[in-house]
Amino acid sequence: MIRRGGTALSIALIVDQATKIAIRSQAEQLAGGITVIPGFNLVFSRNEGVAFGLFTGASWWVLSLFAGAICVWLLYTMAIATKKAEAVAAGLIVGGALGNIIDRIRLGGVTDFLDFYVRDWHWPAFNFADVAVVCGVALLLLYPLVDRPSTKS
Repeated sequence: MIRRGGTALSIALIVDQATKIAIRSQAEQLAGGITVIPGFNLVFSRNEGVAFGLFTGASWWVLSLFAGAICVWLLYTMAIATKKAEAVAAGLIVGGALGNIIDRIRLGGVTDFLDFYVRDWHWPAFNFADVAVVCGVALLLLYPLVDRPSTKS
């Protein structure tokens, strides 16, 4: 199963890093945000904490070490997964986590650029690594609900 999870990991990491490189190359133009469609802007933002800016001020290496430990556990989970969905979910989470770890190590913080909003209320900006993590967690949580054995007699 590690191969299936490895594909998800690779795709999440490559998409995340490629989009962050593109966004950083346009940082000045995106500083004030560019409206893509109503309710969605592209922005350039730096997050030195974790999700929603939690733990801002914590050392980048502490956050990276913690995320790295979780990645090791998830790689083990991916290796022993008996179902494709479990391996893919773990791969998405690890790929996203590694994308943000790379940013922390290289840049001291994470590049965020997806800004969704309703009127004046803006969700905290995020990136494709975050999308991969959320999708992986959702898959882990929802898969058991839809993968129930049939009770037909």
